[in-house]
Amino acid sequence: MEFTKSLKLQKKFNDLIPGGCHTYAKGDDQYPEFMPVYIAKGKGSRVWDIDGNEYIEYGNGIRSVGLGHAFEPIVKAAQEQMKYGANFVRPAKIELDAAEEFLSVIDGADMVKFAKDGSDATNGAVKLARAATGRDMIAVCANHPFFSVDDWFIGSTPMAGGVPNFVREKTVKFFYNDIESVQQLFNEYPGKIACFILEAEKYGPPKDRFLHRLKDLCHEHGAVFILDEMITGFRWHIGGAQKKYDIIPDLSTWGKALGNGFAVSALAGKKEFMELGGLHHDKERVFLISTTHGAETHALAAAIATIKFYKENDVIGTLYEQGSKLERGVNKASEDLGILDKVSIIGPHCCSVFTTRDQDNQPSQPFRTLFIQETMKRGLLMPSTIVTYSHTDADIQETIEKMHDAMVIYKKALNEGVEKYLKGRSIQPVWRKYNN
Repeated sequence: MEFTKSLKLQKKFNDLIPGGCHTYAKGDDQYPEFMPVYIAKGKGSRVWDIDGNEYIEYGNGIRSVGLGHAFEPIVKAAQEQMKYGANFVRPAKIELDAAEEFLSVIDGADMVKFAKDGSDATNGAVKLARAATGRDMIAVCANHPFFSVDDWFIGSTPMAGGVPNFVREKTVKFFYNDIESVQQLFNEYPGKIACFILEAEKYGPPKDRFLHRLKDLCHEHGAVFILDEMITGFRWHIGGAQKKYDIIPDLSTWGKALGNGFAVSALAGKKEFMELGGLHHDKERVFLISTTHGAETHALAAAIATIKFYKENDVIGTLYEQGSKLERGVNKASEDLGILDKVSIIGPHCCSVFTTRDQDNQPSQPFRTLFIQETMKRGLLMPSTIVTYSHTDADIQETIEKMHDAMVIYKKALNEGVEKYLKGRSIQPVWRKYNN
């Protein structure tokens, strides 16, 4: 593959845009050095870059595309709505339509507020929890990589430049499937923690009723229980992972696949919390989510169309089925090569990732870089192995074959040294204090 046009634009991207992109996960430091890849278009399970290279894609807009790129029913719904205007000085009827459609699939949620990105929603949830409890501290799950661009979360990461120390001190961490770590926080900070926020599942399911026990502890100690369904929503179940695991949170946050790539997110929850941001109560007012573009009509039309498509088609079943086929095929190929302990697909079939381990079975950024380099050479754009409704059996089979060929090189690198096969510098973790 040639990357001539992309390489010519690389410096300009970084000269005009900090980081060269608008989401750190899409940055140059997350991909092989000489393969910047700037996308020209996408359709279904495939994308094409500005050099004309074609890829089967498994990143899918950082998991925001669940049905496929430029998916016709969703695009058509958004296009039709655009004809009538995108934004007005008073609410549009479609805002109510979208709220009703969304709440129809979310058990236990009484109200919803729409926004444009996940951080808007999680920030709103945290603010409601603080207002409802009169407490300042936030407990976040240490096993889950991202919750918000706001200081309350970023201050807890290695990339906390610009966040005041007094803000950093207000966020503490617990561990998934470790109820003792939760109890320890309540013991250490009695009456101070406003909420616990976590994803319902990442790579492994909750054990020993962890989610239910966490919720019970939150309520016992007067804290709010928040589930972040940005990733799990519209992948684990149309009603989110909370539906799959039969638990109703106080508040939940949604986005990504909700609009099949269109910019729409949501904060949903019980009325006793949500109404604090409304007009019909006599408590101190809460400035909840107030965004100029939060009710952009064509994005809401896309969300409505997405939800309806999920209701009428077995999208979730297809994600699990295709993800399962991919895992079985890739893991068998890896096992046949004798490197299953190094390269394998793990996690829920609807939202899986691949491992890249070195000779000592330790996670390795150089080997991850090599694997992405070799899969990209073969027409796979896959920082993960996340499927969409558009990934066909033919796509899966082609992917398995190309990943096998990439693993042949991977095995050679294990035996001869990764530096012999890796071109350029290694991928770097997003969460680091300094660039070098």
